[in-house]
Amino acid sequence: MAEHDNFNRIRIVMVNTTHPGNIGGAARAMKNMGLGKLYLVDPKQYPAEKAVWRAASATDVLDDAVVVGSLDEAIADCTLVVGTSARERRIPWPLLTPRECGDKAWAEAGKGEVAIVFGREDRGLTNEELQKCHYHVHIPSNPDYSSLNIAAAIQVLCYEIRMTHLAEKEGKPIHFDDWDVPPAKQQDMEYYYAHLEETLAKLDFLDLSNPRQTVTRIRRMFNRIRMDEMEISILRGMLTSIQNQIYHSGNKIDALNDEIAKLKGEK
Repeated sequence: MAEHDNFNRIRIVMVNTTHPGNIGGAARAMKNMGLGKLYLVDPKQYPAEKAVWRAASATDVLDDAVVVGSLDEAIADCTLVVGTSARERRIPWPLLTPRECGDKAWAEAGKGEVAIVFGREDRGLTNEELQKCHYHVHIPSNPDYSSLNIAAAIQVLCYEIRMTHLAEKEGKPIHFDDWDVPPAKQQDMEYYYAHLEETLAKLDFLDLSNPRQTVTRIRRMFNRIRMDEMEISILRGMLTSIQNQIYHSGNKIDALNDEIAKLKGEK
């Protein structure tokens, strides 16, 4: 049992991990710092004896690990998603230090589910996966030898979460936004993005076959805002109203064209 409820609401998500030993090492790193919620997205080899061997006395974390087929499944019910990134992207994203990540994750866990997402050993997370995250976090390692083992990277961020917990126990304030409505879950955000793209396509504002960077920048904007459940509901209601107007306008135009064709036929 976790020593504090917040630890139970912070999950470590590993995407397409190749080496089972890294999964075991991650489980050990998590348990060292008080975390126990591990999600594995389509791991290449799991379950595996090497994972058990590397986990040492943290096999309970492996026993409770949740294996899913996609990142969307792993983060669907989360209100805060942080993705690890080792390099700058073409479109900058809100970036946290490990310490800021620890503070935000701990504060958010007081009211919702949190995911910290780690990518593949050889190439990390894809741009599409990183766009599903509210923030990115970068560990500032030695530039002459910057490649961190994934279990070591997990250890760093879990340590920062623990340090935030200890600071809170000592009475040091942890800053976070109080809100009257729960923040939107990631699954609801994905439904909203799909609804928005569909509406923008109907308005001929967006070409879904060639969206360029428009969709990415829209995602970045809304992730930065951190919308709540009511705001999502209001915006989706607006989109539905727009779609209804487009539908009725189209019917009126069709009726007008039919009337014009009828008049021409009577001449």
